[in-house]
Amino acid sequence: MNETKISTPNDIILKAETLRSNLSSGFRDEIVKSLYSEAEVIAKRAVNTATDKKYDLDQKIDRLVTSPLTGLPIMLILLGLVIWLTVSGANVVSEAIATVLFWIGEQGKSLFNLMSLPWWITGFVWDGVYLGLAWVVSVMLPPMMIFFPAFTILEDLGYLPRVAFNLDWLYRKAGAHGKQSLTMAMGFGCNAAGVISTRIIDSPRERLIAILTNNFVPCNGRFPTLIMLGTVFVAAGFSGFSASLIASASVIGVVLIGVGFTLFMSWLLTKTVLKGEASAFTLELPPYRKPNIGRILYTSLIDRSLFVLWRAIQTAVPAGAVIWILANISFGDVSLARAIANWLNPFGFLLGLDGVILLAYIIAIPANEIVVPTMMMVYMGAGSMIAGPATSQAIHSLLVDGNGWTMLTAVNLMLFSLLHNPCGTTIATIYKETNSLKWATLSVVITLGSAFLVTFLTATIARLFGWV
Repeated sequence: MNETKISTPNDIILKAETLRSNLSSGFRDEIVKSLYSEAEVIAKRAVNTATDKKYDLDQKIDRLVTSPLTGLPIMLILLGLVIWLTVSGANVVSEAIATVLFWIGEQGKSLFNLMSLPWWITGFVWDGVYLGLAWVVSVMLPPMMIFFPAFTILEDLGYLPRVAFNLDWLYRKAGAHGKQSLTMAMGFGCNAAGVISTRIIDSPRERLIAILTNNFVPCNGRFPTLIMLGTVFVAAGFSGFSASLIASASVIGVVLIGVGFTLFMSWLLTKTVLKGEASAFTLELPPYRKPNIGRILYTSLIDRSLFVLWRAIQTAVPAGAVIWILANISFGDVSLARAIANWLNPFGFLLGLDGVILLAYIIAIPANEIVVPTMMMVYMGAGSMIAGPATSQAIHSLLVDGNGWTMLTAVNLMLFSLLHNPCGTTIATIYKETNSLKWATLSVVITLGSAFLVTFLTATIARLFGWV
């Protein structure tokens, strides 16, 4: 009697791996296409349905929004519209909230003065902790109240799966997963939220890639710096609607650079520390549906905006305290903040920046929202954070006339703001999601190293060709 050789599971897996290398890259897609085609044939034989005009309309829309020719331009137009609404509307609301919060701060200081409390208690509480908190709330909340609802409408409408469909081929070429586009989009609101959203990616390797590269898209906390630079420098020669349009275009340009870095770094990781093949996924596009206003308001304002704002507040309070301490401790003839900035100046010059900018980003690791007020405080030699938003003209005069800023400084600061290390909240979230200090550290090394390298090369090339 002949004995039949029984293959072990390991033998089968090894054989499958050997055969897989000989298959074409589109083999899995062809299998899925054939399955759906056969299912459609069976369904037509077994089911009689009336003409569904709504389904026909969905197909007509999808021919545009998922087309290789029109899909990406439509995505850019929608992104530009959301950013333009955020840029145009946030400034007005931000100024109103700031006025109220800073007035409350003045009343609090007056009350402490009436109680004859020591100056350092009054300054620490109101000029340090409270003003830092007021800046974060007034600068961060308005953009979130515009961006998150707009983003949630697209999500509720059923458009975001089309984004993943359009970008899947790009991420597969980079060795990543198509769903990473959704986690990247979530990072526009908050990189910590973007890191958490990577849970939708099943592959541990591809999820790690999405986590490590999410910070290359600017979060809500970095938009104020980008908007300020776009408004004060790029759109300086324009006014009214044209100014907001030019400023928005500059921010969109930075966003696209960030997307490019996301793809490039994803590809680099797949070739080095996270080697592997991109796993394909089958995405069944859901039908378009009427957005639910109640769900949109709850998800965008309560579940996202207030949640992210609360985490930012927790990190902004100690940051405001550090700023005040550094600004009020003397080191020779200058404050400790200015002394540290002077020490950082040579390194800042190599990057096309200066010591004050680097100091501001060191202090702002807990919350990116306080970068601008910290810079202004150190430049003005003030002992507290600036109590109120300054006009574009005043900021331009302070930076250019008072502190020697050039267009190179503005451009490199936009690049540095885009590429620099994650904030404290995001770093903690990466550690929590990966349960690894190694990956949390690598996320900082990748982003900060990219920021240093890009700004150094930009500054060197600009000086070499005499553009500054």
